[in-house]
Amino acid sequence: MSITLAIVEHVRGTVSEPTLLTRIAARDPLAIDEAYRMHHAAVRAFARRFVGDPDIAEDMVHDVFVALPDALRRFRGDSSLRTLMMAIAVKRGHKHIRAACRRRAAMAKLAAQPLPPAPRPDAAMAQQQAAAMLYNALDQLSDDHRAAFVLCEIDQLSASDAAALVGVPEATVRTRLFHARKKLRSILGDEAR
Repeated sequence: MSITLAIVEHVRGTVSEPTLLTRIAARDPLAIDEAYRMHHAAVRAFARRFVGDPDIAEDMVHDVFVALPDALRRFRGDSSLRTLMMAIAVKRGHKHIRAACRRRAAMAKLAAQPLPPAPRPDAAMAQQQAAAMLYNALDQLSDDHRAAFVLCEIDQLSASDAAALVGVPEATVRTRLFHARKKLRSILGDEAR
């Protein structure tokens, strides 16, 4: 069917369902728009009743119209377009409901976990001071030594992974790490005195 004929049918409102289905399967934007105007209210109402959440229902309506052209390629023609769209909505709704159930189960599991004890103010202050001392010491290292120390000691990467990240041989990272530790011990030892 030509685009001109599709526009004429669209304007007249004389689109027959078989013609519309063929055009939707071919991903004709005017046909998808026509199907949307004809059926979106019914699909949205069903989706809201099915999942109980208006935002998820809107996502489902979008999913239905995105999936429609592919679904029509497998469609045998034994039901109406609206019935097909409701079937797609049911399948998409099950996906959203399963995801919501998984989220609720994860949140319930998280809520059942005991809360970690709140750190004592003096412990938190000591931790902040130690971090400040470490960063001051790191500032005194060369960029290469600092990168080796941060990647291997703080980020817990292996020397080979760190070497791959910085683009040097593994032995070079190990040497840099050795010198970084040595210098940090010296710096932090002086600050502790």
